[in-house]
Amino acid sequence: MKNRKPLCGIDEAGRGPLAGSLVMAGVILRKPVEGLMDSKKLTEKKREMLFPLVLENSDHHIVSFSAQEIDDMGISKCLQLGLQRIQAFLSEAEYLFDGNSTFGVDNITTMVKADEKIAEVSAASILAKVTRDREMVAMAEKYPVYGFEKHKGYGTKVHIEALMKYDRCEIHRRSFRVKGLDEPTLF
Repeated sequence: MKNRKPLCGIDEAGRGPLAGSLVMAGVILRKPVEGLMDSKKLTEKKREMLFPLVLENSDHHIVSFSAQEIDDMGISKCLQLGLQRIQAFLSEAEYLFDGNSTFGVDNITTMVKADEKIAEVSAASILAKVTRDREMVAMAEKYPVYGFEKHKGYGTKVHIEALMKYDRCEIHRRSFRVKGLDEPTLF
């Protein structure tokens, strides 16, 4: 019988925010980790508890794209490169990416809500989200007026109000339009 390749689950965090990085993670679990599920359904405390357990019990690779890289290449190209880098680092695996697009990358299977159904994708979801959330908390210290520690760069009312008052900082994605900030005013 032919040896099966291990499953590498892949997920991302930060596709839609107005600020911060896009973070992608690939995970091949060597041992089961109890309590894995979609990172969005876990409390921050539970994600932080699971993060080192996933690291200890897996082969993994985390890829990050800055706001500048997202602006320069576009989000789809970043996702494509991230998938390719994970494949290159965690070679000889079968790859399952959460969602419905491979972004043109060969040898990737997709599944909507895989982060809720497949342990390896849940683990990747946790690595990506915790990595990104930690980055945004650090950026909140550097740029306190935006409240990044609360909304993690997503387009909440508080974040939009801060953008209107202070404009963008260096970690904002300039290619992501903000209603009221990017429309020309008519006089």
